[in-house]
Amino acid sequence: MFKRLKEDIEVVFDQDPAARTYFEVILTYSGLHAIWAHRIAHFFYKKKMFFIARVISQLSRFFTGIEIHPGAQIGRRFFIDHGMGVVIGETCEIGDNVTVYQGVTLGGTGKEKGKRHPTIKDNALIASGAKVLGSITIGENAKIGAGSVVLKDVPPNSTVVGIPGRVVVQDGVKIKKDLKHNELPDPVADRLNSMQQEIEALRSELEQLRKEGARMYEHSDI
Repeated sequence: MFKRLKEDIEVVFDQDPAARTYFEVILTYSGLHAIWAHRIAHFFYKKKMFFIARVISQLSRFFTGIEIHPGAQIGRRFFIDHGMGVVIGETCEIGDNVTVYQGVTLGGTGKEKGKRHPTIKDNALIASGAKVLGSITIGENAKIGAGSVVLKDVPPNSTVVGIPGRVVVQDGVKIKKDLKHNELPDPVADRLNSMQQEIEALRSELEQLRKEGARMYEHSDI
């Protein structure tokens, strides 16, 4: 238990350059408090003591602003940066070394039963405000850009941005957790630019056809 607690603290220093001392991290990091409360709630949940588990999770939500259902399965070295507004659903499965930022939702898409929340594989990073919805899988080392809405599986070693989320990087090489939120590619803008270029090319061809048609008319016997 103490080894797991130490890991939870050390990952804060690894991921957050603002962290200074153990004392500060233990007392002031709401993401850490939410994870610790969840581990307790999940223990009671597995014992089928659902009411106690939900009470603990709701108290944690009240004090931290982070809602983690006690049924969610969370791996080691999970890091929630800032954390306000994070929601993690009941059947969500999170691997090791996963990082999420504030406003992230790992939720469902309706009232279906069974597995209805995402599976997040090891080393994934989900940036601020991203929504990952449904029983989908986010592959190892994947990055989800800020504000993205992801409704389909994401391959390993990929970067996804946009609404709906689109894969914009996939090179088969492990991606480090160095996502720059202000430098994300924009697949929608790229597509619009491509369409604009196609329109200009069509206009040019149409103008050329008109000129040729005018010349043919001038030389005709009509």
